[in-house]
Amino acid sequence: MIPGVRGFWPLVGRVGELRHIDMVLREPEGSGGVVLAGAVGVGKTRLAREACGAAARRGSIVRWATATTAAAQVPLGAFTVLGAPGASGTPYADGIPGLSSTGGVFGPSSDDPAGMMGRIADTLLAHKGGGRVVILGVDDAHLLDEMSALLLYQIASRKQARIILTVRGGEPAPEPVTALWKEGYLDRLELGPLSDSETGVLLETVLDGSVDSAATHRMWALTGGNALYLRHLVDGEREAGRLRELGGVWRWSGQAQLSQGLRQLVAVRIGELSDSLRDAVDLLALGEPLEVTVLERLTSRSAVEEAEERGLAAVELNGRRLHVRLAHPLYGEARRAAVGVLRARRLRGRLATALSDTGAHRSDDVLRKALLLLDSDLKQDPQLLTAAARSASQLGDLLLAERLARAAVNESGGFDSRLQLAYTLTWLDRGADADQELMILEDLAGDDTQRSLAALPRAENLFFILRRPQEAQTVLARTAQRVSDEISRLTLASMQAAFQVWLGQPRDAVRTAREPLAHTALPDESVILATWGLVAGLGVLGRFEEARPHLPRGYDAVARIGDGPHLGLGLRDLHILALRLAGHVHEAEALARAEYEDHRDGFGVSQVMRATLLGHTALARGKVRTSIRWLREARAGFVENDDQGGWGFRCLMSLTQALALAGETTAARQALTELETYRHPGFVLYEPEVVLAKAWVAAAEGAVSKAVRLLRTSAEINRQQGQVAWEVQALHTAVRLGDRSASVRLAQLSGRVDGPRAPAAADHGAAFAARDGDALRAASDRLAETGDLLAAADAAAQAAAEYTRIDQRVSAMAAAAQAKRLAEEAEGARTPALIAIDRPLPLTDREREVITLAVHGQSNQQIADRLGVSIRTVEGHLYRASARLGVSGRAELAAVLHGG
Repeated sequence: MIPGVRGFWPLVGRVGELRHIDMVLREPEGSGGVVLAGAVGVGKTRLAREACGAAARRGSIVRWATATTAAAQVPLGAFTVLGAPGASGTPYADGIPGLSSTGGVFGPSSDDPAGMMGRIADTLLAHKGGGRVVILGVDDAHLLDEMSALLLYQIASRKQARIILTVRGGEPAPEPVTALWKEGYLDRLELGPLSDSETGVLLETVLDGSVDSAATHRMWALTGGNALYLRHLVDGEREAGRLRELGGVWRWSGQAQLSQGLRQLVAVRIGELSDSLRDAVDLLALGEPLEVTVLERLTSRSAVEEAEERGLAAVELNGRRLHVRLAHPLYGEARRAAVGVLRARRLRGRLATALSDTGAHRSDDVLRKALLLLDSDLKQDPQLLTAAARSASQLGDLLLAERLARAAVNESGGFDSRLQLAYTLTWLDRGADADQELMILEDLAGDDTQRSLAALPRAENLFFILRRPQEAQTVLARTAQRVSDEISRLTLASMQAAFQVWLGQPRDAVRTAREPLAHTALPDESVILATWGLVAGLGVLGRFEEARPHLPRGYDAVARIGDGPHLGLGLRDLHILALRLAGHVHEAEALARAEYEDHRDGFGVSQVMRATLLGHTALARGKVRTSIRWLREARAGFVENDDQGGWGFRCLMSLTQALALAGETTAARQALTELETYRHPGFVLYEPEVVLAKAWVAAAEGAVSKAVRLLRTSAEINRQQGQVAWEVQALHTAVRLGDRSASVRLAQLSGRVDGPRAPAAADHGAAFAARDGDALRAASDRLAETGDLLAAADAAAQAAAEYTRIDQRVSAMAAAAQAKRLAEEAEGARTPALIAIDRPLPLTDREREVITLAVHGQSNQQIADRLGVSIRTVEGHLYRASARLGVSGRAELAAVLHGG
């Protein structure tokens, strides 16, 4: 237990340092110990105590002393209370395992200093010998008085004990202490803050569960990787209810409000501030980063220089200008909490005026000026507020965008302000509120441009948020009849192309999208929407390579308008879908990863959407556990933020499959039930993937023949609609589940569908139909090259079964080993093909299917209904399987099936 903090906080991210200290303490020659240096809160003391505890458990004699400012006023004051040796396993004097609670006590004395040092040294080194080593740990050694420092130097230079010291980086220390590492008696280790990933490990250990990756990153960025600050932040946010577990994932919502304990820690680190220095620090807290010249003009050059010299501010070169920001994010949080309301309004007003006077040099200056103005004592500017709301929405901060847009509307901002507010409400999934604003907007529209601008968000809101796709199309059609301007008409057509692709009309979507995309003056938003229709439509039709030349224009438009939640992300989403269908799995994974990493500092629902994309691509790669982690994280976010225009439905669609593939049958069935509840009437595009989810759940539950029937039906529907890329996926999945009848159609599709998936699936289908083990292994290799690890594992497992059938044991073992290796890369996936080679039983496929359903609790009648056979057929299969296996009753069947 760490003193003063609830719960156990383990030592994370210091394995290398702990190993080095242990090596030094064990080494008979070399340095006499280690100095651990670093900032407050990085874990110096904790690491030193862990190392001392390990040494004590090995039988070393461990002493521990803590230097303080008060003790430094007394000669040898750090050693007036000292832990002494005790029985193995007894506690440290100050609560550290391995030391006894008895100790030598030394107070001020009139004796000569040399005599005092000698007696303390004798006590420190008592019981030494017989192979036992004395370990002396001194915390905050930079605070030692001169005599204590000299005593340490003498012990180290004479190699009478091994020493572990902690010192605060950047703080002056007595000369004998600095000599310890400068003269080579002790190694010096600089301890930096925890990394982002180490922070994640620590949080998940402490909270005993998965932690949202965006929350981890925000906490790491806010605390600077400082473990002490992180502890206090976590405690405070949990107490406030902003850090909470939702759907099995810890999420952090809202803005941090520092606890009293954390504010005090940071205040101590900041120290006392003069009036001029306080102004410099507070101006930075309210408006960082600032140009050095701006801050000097608002305060003074000496104040800015003092802030830098005291480590409160950091100066960096940005282009040709020097900018200054606070040295730690928590300094800003602490000072903003301390500044009074009236003073903060006055300071923000001064900052807003100064930024206006100097002009915009940074991309976020508009947003910063508007925020400063909004909370200042100055008059509001509705145009600036509207532009800032647009910037905030592009950055994904939709709550801020709403606040700014409402302020602009309240200042009589007009059509543009209300349009921005309507878009923001739509993206916040507040469909009813958005529709009210949009009806007002339609009345305000005075020309064709404004009429089309009002129709687009209304149609989008009706389609995605309010789930009324037919009404959305009616709005577009009605507006198209009212406008005569060509650009307005093409703008509406771009949205229509997007709707058509979502409604499962890929041919119409491609045809509709081509006309607006042929126009060079098409607005950026419309370029993106038309590209949605073209890329996804061609992808589903199996013609993805035709879409590639159009993607750069779409992404250039995204770069110009910013990456709002429904345009740039939507393009990446549909681009990734087309890549997955074509079989460019590595490319899809790289695109999703880049999208996430490029917005690593983002927050809100946009990051939840990006986590969904990572889950989709991990599933396409066959990495089921990684997929489940990302999708559960995203699902928790969508539960907190509602369905977000169908993104929650899409998340469940992949999560259901991943859970089924991982063998989590009950969870997969629950997810499928929830998926049906969340079905979106406008998302016909994804109906084939919903069928895929149903099929994998059925297969996981043992109803493999039902799964194959579902897939064959889906494939036929896709064939009739020309959605040949979906058809390939359905047929190939059926092959993986044991269907030998799909090979002819897959061979026909292999030359018609762009990308590596179709020919690889055709090879797999042909090899499986021919029952050719060698060809199945070759198909497995080809599928692995595309990146589809799980399909490759299934092909190898089927090869092992075919080799076993013809008694080629060596080949069977090699194929099984290949399948198991691929299954391990697929993170322990459990498909029917892999289960069959794990538990090779003398059963037919139908017998295995029947007993699997039986041991899952299905009655004979339920099995018959599910498989579409008579109850007598079910009874016969159970009788023959039991006789062949030499068991009786379902309990024994279950034991054989699960342990065989």
